[in-house]
Amino acid sequence: MIRGVRGAITVGADQPDEILRETGRLVLEMAKENGIEPDDVASVIISTTTDIASAFPAKAVRTLENWTHVPVMCTHEMDVPGSLPLCIRVMMHVNTSLAQKEIQHIYLNDAVKLRPDLVRNTEAKML
Repeated sequence: MIRGVRGAITVGADQPDEILRETGRLVLEMAKENGIEPDDVASVIISTTTDIASAFPAKAVRTLENWTHVPVMCTHEMDVPGSLPLCIRVMMHVNTSLAQKEIQHIYLNDAVKLRPDLVRNTEAKML
């Protein structure tokens, strides 16, 4: 069964190194928490708020060990007034035997504000 695994993270500034580092961190945490191997991944869609424009977060995924051939695409989120700034969101489509309610969606840094109902341990996820 293909399931969607969600994740989001914020960065402190629109800086290429930080965007790539934090995107990689998010994707690896999503994979770890859900027992996902790169061969399980059908595709990854990454969106950013429009204040992130200095780097493609997809590059971070493609450079992870064994993730080179995973299809990844970037896009921008809608520019809604008052939305969380400097945010990177990931939708990973994976082949898994987990039930929908067993999927661990990952929210890091200030992105825990997006779905506090899905964050298991807010203090452990914030850095």
